[in-house]
Amino acid sequence: MKSLPRSHVFFVGLMLFSLFFGAGNLIFPPILGQQAGENFAFAIFGFILTGVGLPLLTVIAIAISGRDMQHLAGRVHPKFGIVFAVIVYLSIGPSMGIPRVANVAFEMGMRSFVPESLRASKWVLLAFTFVFFCLVYWLCLNPSKLVLRIGNVLTPLLLLSIAALFIAAMMSPLGEAHPAVQEYAASPGFKGFMEGYLTMDTIAALAFGIIVINAIRDTGVQDKRMITKAAVQAGIIAGVGLSLVYAALGFMGVTSVTELGYAQNGGQLLTQIVQQLFGQFGLVLLAVIVALACLTTCIGLVSACSQYFSTLIKRLRYNQIAFIICVLGLLVANLGLNTIISISIPILLVIYPVSIVIILLSFCHRWFGGRASVYIGALIGTMLVSLFDGLKQANIPVEFVTEWLKHLPLYEQGIGWIVPAVVGGGIGFLFGIIRPHPSQDQRNL
Repeated sequence: MKSLPRSHVFFVGLMLFSLFFGAGNLIFPPILGQQAGENFAFAIFGFILTGVGLPLLTVIAIAISGRDMQHLAGRVHPKFGIVFAVIVYLSIGPSMGIPRVANVAFEMGMRSFVPESLRASKWVLLAFTFVFFCLVYWLCLNPSKLVLRIGNVLTPLLLLSIAALFIAAMMSPLGEAHPAVQEYAASPGFKGFMEGYLTMDTIAALAFGIIVINAIRDTGVQDKRMITKAAVQAGIIAGVGLSLVYAALGFMGVTSVTELGYAQNGGQLLTQIVQQLFGQFGLVLLAVIVALACLTTCIGLVSACSQYFSTLIKRLRYNQIAFIICVLGLLVANLGLNTIISISIPILLVIYPVSIVIILLSFCHRWFGGRASVYIGALIGTMLVSLFDGLKQANIPVEFVTEWLKHLPLYEQGIGWIVPAVVGGGIGFLFGIIRPHPSQDQRNL
């Protein structure tokens, strides 16, 4: 039985770290640290639970199943598995995730170096995104080399850049921690928990899981247990790296209030911090960090989407689909960041809770005998809340329903779907006992 070299596991872990660590993850921790202040330890712990824990659980669930997200969602019903997978891949792919990453790379990385007179020109964004997607497409042409290109090269560069920021912040701190503000004063752990939940990395993990599995299989390892073990080890490496980086970035925010005051958002704060620590060179360093973070995440998303759709649409090869995704990403990216975000948030509010429920149920799959009725009941309960949350965010009038939903526990905190999911799953379990379907249960085990 062939085993996977430890060095390869390490670089798969670095690749996974870099796939998760996009520009959004870069700007969340500093603003958390600034607002949490003296309560930073509790806040960052909550953030890591959901910002790191849930995505890594998702990768492990994919590894245990040995299949992709369609297989996991297919435990509800095979057709649901296809529909759900297509929606997720389109969401994190060419319709929202991929163009948003390219836009953030421009806004936080390149925009500062564009002459003032040209910043409002759409041609500048078009030129940048064209070059960006050409590079992404080239790096995605051979998915078997993702570990070499990302894990061995791009990730170390990204980590070195972030380390330079943190060392400078440690050697010349901008100030001391201030008292916590807003919700961080009353419940820092729970507020941090919610901020990590909003990184949306769990959805991306549904796609990245199969990349990890393929990276392990490419070495010749085919034994399911060995693949699962290697995926868990790679996940731990990525998790430790993400946790340390989040803590470092958060610390920079904690010490920034005295010198910079309270910022409106993490992007603004991080820009101010690097300028304060490094002067004009700080903008160059920030541009490198943002470009690397966005590039690695975009490569992972394009590769994952292309691998899935090439198996779903047999007539098109991987390279052809990757080209189509890059072209679509280029077109959508030029709609502008605000437009992309306004479209994406309502959709993500619907599918993110559904993704979490499917992942958590996958770990309990054998406990309830793999009954499809449990999945169906839990997802009905979840979507009764998440669907109306998405409609409300899209400014579609649904107050007649949301007024009732406000009575649910934790609804005001954004996770009101939890209780209906548990109740729905319980009802589904009882229904499955009363009306068992052995063939379905056995197929899903």
